[in-house]
Amino acid sequence: MWCKIPVFCGMLFISVFGNAFAERGVFDLERWDNVLEKIRTTATNQNISKSVIDETLKSPAFIPGIVKSDRKQTEFTLTLEQYLNRTVSNERVKNGRKKRAEYPTLLSRVEQKYGVPRNVTLAFWGMESNYGAVKSKHQLTSAFITLIYEGRREEFFSKQLLALMKIADKNKLSINDIHGSWAGAMGHFQFIPTTLTQYGVDGNADGRIDIINSIGDAMMSAGNYLNKLGWNKNEPIIYRVTLPADFDRVILNGDTKKSFKEWAQMGVMNLDGTPLPQRDTVVGLIADTKAIAERDLYQPQRNEDGQSMDSDVAPSPVIKAYLTYPNFYRIKKWNNSSWYAIAIGELADKLK
Repeated sequence: MWCKIPVFCGMLFISVFGNAFAERGVFDLERWDNVLEKIRTTATNQNISKSVIDETLKSPAFIPGIVKSDRKQTEFTLTLEQYLNRTVSNERVKNGRKKRAEYPTLLSRVEQKYGVPRNVTLAFWGMESNYGAVKSKHQLTSAFITLIYEGRREEFFSKQLLALMKIADKNKLSINDIHGSWAGAMGHFQFIPTTLTQYGVDGNADGRIDIINSIGDAMMSAGNYLNKLGWNKNEPIIYRVTLPADFDRVILNGDTKKSFKEWAQMGVMNLDGTPLPQRDTVVGLIADTKAIAERDLYQPQRNEDGQSMDSDVAPSPVIKAYLTYPNFYRIKKWNNSSWYAIAIGELADKLK
């Protein structure tokens, strides 16, 4: 919902969202004006052009829904299996293969210049925007100013707005036409402005960087970012394994690192039950411990010989898990979610 009158938006916010701004009581027009003035002063001191400053502050809207999104703490409830079913769907794999056939030259350029294999680039593209099909709807100037006014992460969003203003200034973009997520992620690979400032690349050699409208700029920027994170093109992301049902769950969060040989000695096996390869490569180990715990609640009681007291219930299954290579942890610098990093690994493997 867009509203062009800040005071009205503030009143509407109070009526719809109750006590979200209880500490201030009502929309604070003086604070709003002070925020805008501080933006103008800071931007001027950082040599951003007057035209971009004026455009940014021309008619910013206070957007209640963005404040609600920022304050909402959604608990992550999907199991790993559910998450992978959603993110690494057959449809996404099929569309990724189509994009691989559509952009062979561009994907090859990214691979040659930045050492990021095409299947990895495609996996990030698919996860971040469904290969550009997901269009962001929020005008970023109003989104950032709303979040600066809200104040919970004022410094962070002030940096994002100023970075966006510099991007618009340098690349001759109309700043109020730049749209992204409510938190400021934009383009095919969902960069926030400060990330784009640091890693953005002019991929189509037109003299400017536009990761929203130029797939070349977007892909080359993503490749540059992953390269700077230390991407190793000769290394996998994940290695699928199974564990004994009684394996120590405490070390299944990816923080404990051991060699393949050491994990094998602890009972880790290939998916088909054969021994792990005898490698010295040091990797982590991750499994969905919450799902395992919930599954264990429904396991049958066993007698002293370990036999199920319920003949109709199968024995406790082995645990499916992932050995995680250094590339896995590089992905987590992009998005600090183990489920996300596993999904990138699964999708990349299917797009080879």
